[in-house]
Amino acid sequence: MKPFLLTILFLLLNCSLFAQSLTGKLVDEYQKAIPEVYILNKNTGHHTHSNETGGFSMERISLGDTLQFSCIGYQNRQIVLDNLKALLTVQLQSKPISLEEVVIRPQVDALHVITDIDVQTNPVNSSQDILRKVPGLFIGQHAGGGKAEQIFLRGFDIDHGTDINITVDGMPVNMVSHAHGQGYSDLHFVIPETLDKIDFGKGPYYQNKGNFTTAGYVDFMTKKKLEYSSIKLEAGQFDTYRLLGMFNLVESNDHNAYVATEYLATDGPFESPQNFNRINFFGKYTGMLSNTDKLGVTASYFDSKWDASGQIPQRAVDSGMISRFGAIDDTEGGNTARSNLLINHEKIIDENSSLKSNIYLSQYDFELYSNFTFFLEDPINGDQIKQKEDRTIYGFNSEYNTSFTTNTLNGNWQAGISLRNDQSNSNELSHTLNRRETLGQIKLGDINETNLGAYLGTTVNLNRWTFNPSVRVDYFDFQYNDALLPTYSTQEETKAIISPKFNILYNQTEQLQLYIKTGKGFHSNDTRVVVAEKGNHILPAAYGFDGGFIWKPTPKMLLNLAYWYLYLEQELVYVGDAGIVEPSGKTRRKGLDLSYRYQPLPWLFWNLDANYTHARAIEESKGEDFIPLAPDFTLVSGINIIHQTGFYGSINVRHINSRPANEDNSIVAKGYTVTDLNAGYKRKKYNIGVQVQNLFDTEWNETQFATESKLQFETEPVEEIHFTPGTPLSLKVMIQYNF
Repeated sequence: MKPFLLTILFLLLNCSLFAQSLTGKLVDEYQKAIPEVYILNKNTGHHTHSNETGGFSMERISLGDTLQFSCIGYQNRQIVLDNLKALLTVQLQSKPISLEEVVIRPQVDALHVITDIDVQTNPVNSSQDILRKVPGLFIGQHAGGGKAEQIFLRGFDIDHGTDINITVDGMPVNMVSHAHGQGYSDLHFVIPETLDKIDFGKGPYYQNKGNFTTAGYVDFMTKKKLEYSSIKLEAGQFDTYRLLGMFNLVESNDHNAYVATEYLATDGPFESPQNFNRINFFGKYTGMLSNTDKLGVTASYFDSKWDASGQIPQRAVDSGMISRFGAIDDTEGGNTARSNLLINHEKIIDENSSLKSNIYLSQYDFELYSNFTFFLEDPINGDQIKQKEDRTIYGFNSEYNTSFTTNTLNGNWQAGISLRNDQSNSNELSHTLNRRETLGQIKLGDINETNLGAYLGTTVNLNRWTFNPSVRVDYFDFQYNDALLPTYSTQEETKAIISPKFNILYNQTEQLQLYIKTGKGFHSNDTRVVVAEKGNHILPAAYGFDGGFIWKPTPKMLLNLAYWYLYLEQELVYVGDAGIVEPSGKTRRKGLDLSYRYQPLPWLFWNLDANYTHARAIEESKGEDFIPLAPDFTLVSGINIIHQTGFYGSINVRHINSRPANEDNSIVAKGYTVTDLNAGYKRKKYNIGVQVQNLFDTEWNETQFATESKLQFETEPVEEIHFTPGTPLSLKVMIQYNF
């Protein structure tokens, strides 16, 4: 009997020592919660991370275990547990970014550590810089600064967003069935200084990312609080001015609120002034309603208008008819506005479970005047077109997360649902004259498109392995009322798609992660295409594969290398400029991505991103299978200085190779290499800086297209490169006061 009682006593003691749980909270030196801190039990290898309130819990904790806490921007800290009963409150000290502090976490989107480093070493200073923070992503502006940027990534000319899913704080940016093109993504409503983090992923491997996630996704997250209030003034060449104000309204441990506003105006380097101006308003509140409920409310508004010189034909420049910064039709331009309301709520259900939800409402107005072919269609009045719409978007997202732990493994479950409805009224494509007279309507109607999505996934950590199987289901309802038909009629099509995904990670150490990612994604087609095609090619799928690694060969280096492959069933898209359907067939892309970060000195950083792609159409004969404007090689590199004395600066180079502009490569879009520089001096109360764009005054074309056009005096049309010139050498100065 006595040995039996001793055995029971031993087991009870063993349970108390080895099967206990621990709860805690992470705070900074100001006692404010720190989310997304990586917490590793160095004795067992189990890990977790803090939630939005800074809270965390860990199972299978024993006295004497060592916990390591790490988060970019904070000093790493280790604690040996000597008490498992009390709530563990851990304070982390903030510090300048250091690669030595970076830990490669066993999670599918671990690559966002690269943008975390970049944002802190070289902050975003302009709307165009926002997208350029994604490694391998290039952009181009070709309509006076007010139009959404053209995007290039992984061998895609994504146009304005057809194959990349873009969100801000979980609110969608892509516009389905847009007047100018499918997936149109205008980020100009974001004030760059409000950005906190950029989460991104390449390929269709993420269950919580739905429509347009073929080449990848980008989620921009704005700050929950400001370090200080500030006023910034910028002035530069070409009558460029920018005024920014950011003001703290509420600042406490549990509640934070601030507002920001921005005004920007410029004429640009063109002979016909752009007359561009934009105004932005942004407000955000974040607060704890209780120990388990967190609420966020964000409201924003932006409005812009501009004139544009458009894309000009190379022959007009070569002949001396116009200069590189001249125009054939300088009456192009437009105006756009967007109002957003976003409400986020997070509920901590228990130590292992949480529920995140958001609802959003956007009101969007768009009017754009363009002339790509000049006098090809109408030799008397010209070919100017107007694209216009009045759109309302509303929707919600909700995601449930719960973690689990057994004797051999740990992990979590993730389940979510989403609903989005777009109502685009009077979606118009018209032939116009001088932005005043409508000569004829090509397309006109009301679009109502609904997307219902649901997903389920799990992440299982087994020793050094992580397995992440998941599945996503999306259902679409497309409705179109064509106002040009003689009688009222609602054309409707519906379709569902199932997208399975499976990712495998192997974390050899905190310095090395190997991964294989596989999955299916899709991009929806324009509602007008869907009803015209009678339901064919509604949701063409994309199938992808990534294999690679993230490695810290030394404490001061970070390297990512990946081979990837992507197959698209159909690149059938609605060409908003012409009001037609343009099928491109099946395509195949494959390539290599390389990202490298190095910090040789505490104040010196070097970044390098190089991307190679081989992109071809599958169903075309060899030599006729090039994908127009698909970049095959891009490179971005920069040196950044952040010195403790207050001096900072950077020099950044971006390069894109020459690439085919049409299917047989007979017309080539010329590559370019452009260098930018910025430098300044920063103290607690003020910041003075200077920015130089195109330091070596390179002659480069920001956007290029192979277009058939006809000038007014020509008798026959000509197909050749039409381009928007890139910015010449230009200087801008900045002064900022903090209080």
